[in-house]
Amino acid sequence: MAGRFTPHPTRTTVRGGHIPLPVTEDAPLDLGLTLGPLRRGPADPTFRATPDGSVWRASRTPDGPGTLRIGIAEGKVAAEAWGSGAGWLLDRLPALLGAEDDPSAFVPRHKLVLATHRRRPGLRLTRTGLVLESLIPSVLEQKVTTHEAYGSWRTLVRKYGEPAPGPAPDGMYVMPDARAWTQIPSWEWHRANVDGKRSATIVRAARVAARLEEAAHMDGPAARSRLELVPGIGPWTSAETIQRSNGAPDEVTTGDLHLPGIVGWALAGDRTTDDEAMLELLAPYAGQRHRAARLILLSGRVPPRRAPRMTPGNITAL
Repeated sequence: MAGRFTPHPTRTTVRGGHIPLPVTEDAPLDLGLTLGPLRRGPADPTFRATPDGSVWRASRTPDGPGTLRIGIAEGKVAAEAWGSGAGWLLDRLPALLGAEDDPSAFVPRHKLVLATHRRRPGLRLTRTGLVLESLIPSVLEQKVTTHEAYGSWRTLVRKYGEPAPGPAPDGMYVMPDARAWTQIPSWEWHRANVDGKRSATIVRAARVAARLEEAAHMDGPAARSRLELVPGIGPWTSAETIQRSNGAPDEVTTGDLHLPGIVGWALAGDRTTDDEAMLELLAPYAGQRHRAARLILLSGRVPPRRAPRMTPGNITAL
């Protein structure tokens, strides 16, 4: 769904409040592209896109759980929120929709990137301001298939979270708070198909959640350094988190199984590209490397598959 908007500072503490953002012709916004990275699979209980074009999110904010509905109608972006976190969510709506992002700073250096950039003018880099919300599902995605990770996230949020407040679509939940993550029994992690290494990392992170949330107000390198102080959180996980929580345009993901090959194939016709070579190819986009990588992925130009997909694991059968 696409629209055009010029965000401005807004504030409300009214639960179920309504905020209109006026639309202009100068700044395109595509809700699907902008908020899509926050969705962890088609059945993510914290995210829902409805047939009327609205996007619903259930989040745990510093003020408590909240549900946010965003839509575009009659030339305006409109949002409503419910729950104790409603005011917090509405207050930060512009940042969530990319108001702090500056697409004009991006200069395409390759024909493929230029073509995709022109086709996708509504891409904005979201900034949620919530670290743990992006960190935990990123840890779940470490060294497993996305199908496995999405299933684990769905199972844990439904079992230990709470129903989304307000008139949210059926089946929406707010993720557990930090204390609840630390109290999940080992056998429940096992039932959710999460191995001991990943579950231990999540528990360690949840125990210092307050310190990690401070990273949302740091620049990219400092934020990643803060996260990587937690054993089990490396460059891949920190980048995937900060891209969402901080809207960091230059934090490109390294250590990924597929991304270097996709970037190498798209920009140099080389599917064997490693992290070092990928960073060299993205060097012309310094300051905007994450945006460049997003556009390359959106181009759809990927190397032909040469091997079967990785077989999903199932530790619940052990």
